Amino acid sequence: MNRRNYQKELEAELSNIEKEGRAPTLFLHSCCAPCSSYVLEYLSRYFTITVFYYNPNISPASEYEERAREQERLIREMETVHPVRFLCGEYRPELFYEAVKGLEQEPEGGARCTECFKLRLLEAARLAKEGGFDCFTTTLTISPLKDAERLNRIGEEAGARYGVRFLNSDFKKRNGYKRSTELSREYGLYRQDYCGCVFSRRQAKP
Repeated sequence: MNRRNYQKELEAELSNIEKEGRAPTLFLHSCCAPCSSYVLEYLSRYFTITVFYYNPNISPASEYEERAREQERLIREMETVHPVRFLCGEYRPELFYEAVKGLEQEPEGGARCTECFKLRLLEAARLAKEGGFDCFTTTLTISPLKDAERLNRIGEEAGARYGVRFLNSDFKKRNGYKRSTELSREYGLYRQDYCGCVFSRRQAKP
């Protein structure tokens, strides 16, 4: 079976938007400022974006707050074609621990991460629908360590559940990840050395 090319799907979508000559509203789930940097540079040409920073998996609370501050600072300082707004989700780590109960010993990138992705994208879909956005997506596909196929499948399922369209992506393509590192240096962004949760932190810092 041929694997879907999510970057080509995204490019076709953006081409249609250009032809229509309008800027749809996009609810963009973001894990951190560095990952969002390229995505904002890329998509703000086509969409009016609200960045939704929602990551109850992050530990400790100080890490959550630092990443949130950096996200907000990037939005303030970055020049974009269309406006970008910021929405910070409530920090409720108990939701993450409940979602991954029984999966604590899973390796990084395994079943525990799948449940974490579901938690965040379901909340993004719910709020995107509630807010009347044209579509929603996530910055998570920019990471070379994350499976775009799994993320897009979860996003599509979340969108179907709440009745809002998920914008497919594979932002690491077209040198997206490389560009995100360049933008991180340009804006002096804090770059963490672990994904976010206590389990990934233990793996990164044995």
